Amino acid sequence: MLPPVPDRALLELGRTEGGPDTLALLVRDQDTRRLLMLRAVLDAVEGADPAVCSAGARRRVREDWGLLEEADGVRTAPPAGTADAMPSAEPLSPARALLLSPLAGPWARRCLRALDPGSGGCTEQRIRDLRHDLSHFSALAAVAAARAGISFTVRLTAWDGVLTLPSLGALSTAGSGDAEVEAVHRQGRLTLRRREAGDVTVHLESGFGAWSSAPTWSPAHALPGLLPASAPMPLDDLDPYRTVRGAPRYQGLSGPVTLDDAERKRWLQAWSGTAAALRLGGEHRVAEATALLRCLVPLATPPGAGADEHGSGSCSGTRREAFGALLSSTPPTSAVFAATLVHELQHTKLSALSEAVTLHQADARAGYFAPWRPDPRPYDGLLQGAYSHLALADFFQRCALVTTHPAQRESAWAQHARCREQVGAVLPALVGSPDLTARGRRFVDQMVAVYERMAEHPPPRGHVARARAYVEATRALWTQRHAPARP
Repeated sequence: MLPPVPDRALLELGRTEGGPDTLALLVRDQDTRRLLMLRAVLDAVEGADPAVCSAGARRRVREDWGLLEEADGVRTAPPAGTADAMPSAEPLSPARALLLSPLAGPWARRCLRALDPGSGGCTEQRIRDLRHDLSHFSALAAVAAARAGISFTVRLTAWDGVLTLPSLGALSTAGSGDAEVEAVHRQGRLTLRRREAGDVTVHLESGFGAWSSAPTWSPAHALPGLLPASAPMPLDDLDPYRTVRGAPRYQGLSGPVTLDDAERKRWLQAWSGTAAALRLGGEHRVAEATALLRCLVPLATPPGAGADEHGSGSCSGTRREAFGALLSSTPPTSAVFAATLVHELQHTKLSALSEAVTLHQADARAGYFAPWRPDPRPYDGLLQGAYSHLALADFFQRCALVTTHPAQRESAWAQHARCREQVGAVLPALVGSPDLTARGRRFVDQMVAVYERMAEHPPPRGHVARARAYVEATRALWTQRHAPARP
């Protein structure tokens, strides 16, 4: 692992900020952890029960790994979205760029769970799921090799009628069942051959995506870079690991969605103004987005959602195992999406920091009041929520102080006041916890300093009064429902 996180970086992050070196540190640590996880997958395959992972499956994984190693010898471009924040980043090989992409994390995690001897017996479903997951590794290896310009012929598997090639697109086969597809790559052209169906020729685009005239091919899409010099931002509505398959809705999020042209245009419209909206809250918000955000995963719009200026009814989230991915329903406006980025990237930062630094030793019991959630929260969840809302309070205050549009200024003050009151309601519990480590206490002390600093520019009194009334009403309702949950 990397050296310990320096105090300077810890204090920057405690203020919900982070300079280029600090953000680069988080990225390097997460990338190192990903590579170690991938190595763990390979080792787990080699040591797996033959009844779960056959000799043929192990042999195929070795072949895929060999193809990845060959592709790893070809250096191309720095990781997507990092060029602006970390101009000195060394170019990545196509293999590493793909394996470090956010959605390779959930895939690797699934493989490790399936290969864990303690995860259950050799059930038919477990074996099929593992075969499915390991076949995705073959697709990753093929894409990496194609990106590296390596000629190859491999056999891939389309599961349930779909073969997904990450960062390129997806091929729909004739039937709904599983089908074998032969993939042949020569000089930038990928030919996909199926039994009883015509060949599909796919032409790789530079950097991201691939096109084909075949109606059975769905290309991967990307939005323009957040800044003019940034790499394109993948808008991934194809990857089978973009949400938790076979599980309840993840943290209350709506399900994944495949976008049509109209929805892509709405995403583009909101995205095109996001950098300017972020900049109202400080250049550091733009910098953290360019450093940390690697892909967007569209979600279905929740039922009954309204596209108002506050984005009520929309949903968004992050996943610890998918570092750099942001899951979100279609943003109604650039301003709403900028706030979504600020909120969700704080979760990304704090989750990454928490893997490198032990901030607290609290258990997972849920008993804390959080005015942004109806359910009792564990200490770690309280810290995560307070951290993201503190950043939002700072963001909206900065927006209110610089915007010249009266309605936008009033809206920003209202949102600042509510977020700050929400944070203030939970800071005593955070600060007073005996479970904080020494470094965790320094981190939380910086959060308190930001909270107190915002009092230098208070919002109009009406906004403060309404925010306090809202938090008090929320606390009263929560106490009615959950007070017995914590002695």
